[in-house]
Amino acid sequence: MTTEGMPPLHNLLIDIDGVAVGHATDLTLGSGVTAIVFDEPAIASGSVLGGAPGGRDTALLDPSMTVEAVDAFVLSGGSAFGLDAAGGVQAGLRQAGRGFPVGNTRVPIVPQAILMDLLNGGNKDWGLHSPYRDLGYEAFKAASHGPFALGTVGAGTGATTATVKGGLGSASAKTSSGITIAAIVAVNALGSVTVGTTQNFWSAPFERDGEFGGLGLPTQFTEADTALRIKGVTLTATTIGAVVTDAVLTKAQAHRLSILAHDGLARAVLPSHLSSDGDTMFAAATGRKPLTQPSDFAELCHLATLVMARAIARGVFEATALPHEGAQPSWRDRFGASEP
Repeated sequence: MTTEGMPPLHNLLIDIDGVAVGHATDLTLGSGVTAIVFDEPAIASGSVLGGAPGGRDTALLDPSMTVEAVDAFVLSGGSAFGLDAAGGVQAGLRQAGRGFPVGNTRVPIVPQAILMDLLNGGNKDWGLHSPYRDLGYEAFKAASHGPFALGTVGAGTGATTATVKGGLGSASAKTSSGITIAAIVAVNALGSVTVGTTQNFWSAPFERDGEFGGLGLPTQFTEADTALRIKGVTLTATTIGAVVTDAVLTKAQAHRLSILAHDGLARAVLPSHLSSDGDTMFAAATGRKPLTQPSDFAELCHLATLVMARAIARGVFEATALPHEGAQPSWRDRFGASEP
């Protein structure tokens, strides 16, 4: 029996050795932050395919840029206000003596992507300064190598989709040669993760072990199932995430993984990469296991697509509605907890 593509122990990003994840969640605010912290600087890149992105230090991830490794990634709500969150994570890393050496000082490298969750019913009247720097620091301090919550937590707290509440998802897999790859994502799409008005997920062909209900795809499709379903034409949204592997990769290879993560997004959300989405995917490699076969990298790219698609469905499947009047119902509110 092959174990190719099967989820490792936790089916979470922390299945990658040397990676810690922490959330800061504020249900009153209706928003939050997720920090992905590497024990050691990780080779990293990323790509943006949405038309309305927001990010910090994303330009340095281009393969042609000098800095190759990062100390952490940050995913945050708050739209442009949420960009303060990376400062909180950076402060925590600086306390720990981490960062890129510049003369006699160190500068923690913390790329960030944000999503738009300002219109979800939460209390955004925070006064002069946004709370996101403090939430970033809180997420950094909470980061651990143990299992973490999914759904309405961290960067997925205020996330929504065209049909049901969005959320924070994760999934992992192993290649046939034992290399691990995992995804983490905050699903806040303009489009829909479910097929038409059904409970079925577009990600269904890639599901493992009933991780988001084991429902499969509908037995047949109608024209209505593939009709356009979006939050609105002028609203901004954004699905943001990362794929991480324990393989030894170059920065250019990490960039390719980020593009394949977008392929997973396109298989899980219909439509994706719209002009009002800011869809951004990061990629990182911790360098623990060398690629030994010519096919290893192709298989890793293949699984990057699958784990991202699975993580997106899991984030929505595990989400709960925000505790605010008029909040978007969750998948479970609409369809109930499903048995595999």
